[in-house]
Amino acid sequence: MSTKKDKFSFKDRIYMDLALDLARSREGLTGINPSVGCVIVKNDKIISIGQTSFNGRPHAESNAIRNTSEHLNGSTMYVTLEPCSHYGVTPPCTSAIIKSKISKVIYSVIDIDKRVKGKTFKILNSQKINVRTGLLKDKVNKFYTSYFFNRKKKLPFVNGKIAVTKNNLIYSKNKKRITNLQSDKFTHLLRYKNDSILISYKTLNKDNPKLSCRLKNLQKFSPIRIVLDNKLETITKSYIFKTANKKNTIIFYNEAEKSRIIKFKKKIKIIKSKINKQKEFDILIILKKLYYLGFRNLLVEGGNDLTKNFLKKKIYNKFYLFKSSIKLPKIKEYKEFNGFNILKNNYKNKKKILSNFGKDTITLYKNWDV
Repeated sequence: MSTKKDKFSFKDRIYMDLALDLARSREGLTGINPSVGCVIVKNDKIISIGQTSFNGRPHAESNAIRNTSEHLNGSTMYVTLEPCSHYGVTPPCTSAIIKSKISKVIYSVIDIDKRVKGKTFKILNSQKINVRTGLLKDKVNKFYTSYFFNRKKKLPFVNGKIAVTKNNLIYSKNKKRITNLQSDKFTHLLRYKNDSILISYKTLNKDNPKLSCRLKNLQKFSPIRIVLDNKLETITKSYIFKTANKKNTIIFYNEAEKSRIIKFKKKIKIIKSKINKQKEFDILIILKKLYYLGFRNLLVEGGNDLTKNFLKKKIYNKFYLFKSSIKLPKIKEYKEFNGFNILKNNYKNKKKILSNFGKDTITLYKNWDV
């Protein structure tokens, strides 16, 4: 029941929660557009649902309207984000809502896109459509953290991860996998939720990774591979190089020999980028370039040096520390992660992720300003 302090009912919350679940299920898969969920209810019955389509279009509201043959006069639309009101690649959702004769629209949070922000309320209200906002606002705002960051900073939201043994080793010549199956599945879930994945050529040459999502039925949602390789030293017999094309792989370089540039350019998108006096890439320039290319959620799976560099510069918005129950002997071939002090000093906000990870632990460190 609604109260004077709370203008929304228990049923309202259920419907918006469903809309949020729909949005979550497409997170990271909607291109440059935010993932939005939409539910249409009439006479206390759900008559349609909609999500933002893969790669961002059509939008959730338009999909929900198309997904039902019922007359929508007298119905209520629940949507996680303010419906768009501008003409872009597709017509505005406000036009579809008005045309459909929907009587009431409840959206949770206001879009920060300047083309939309605050305009939807006035447009729909002028057509005698009852508009309400703020339902589950805190919960939905949390979901759109990365989208709001994208819009404000014009940068991808950066997620990082590293896996260490019980005694903080990250590399073993004879044992490449140090986490258990449950942790590995979580890694692949992260790959599924991010549109791009970045590593250094050192990690590529050492581990020969695939960087794909290998969860059942989700392989086609593997992220675009991004490699930092100043001199184009990537081994051409590696899995990444052999399976690369100009759509699924990008390599950033600076000082490569002409023969290597010609060879790589034939099959891979390579981009020349600035380096500093320490022969390190200017990561901010690379992130801006990736944003311009349409990437919004970047997963970084670096080794010790790359991870420390990103931690030191506070580039990660979220950082996942996987800790295995396995303990390995510290011998010459093994590499130890020595970025804990930087992590502790630069990322104060942390929590353990509670799930079925067996004896492994995953700690999430957060650092963002949106």
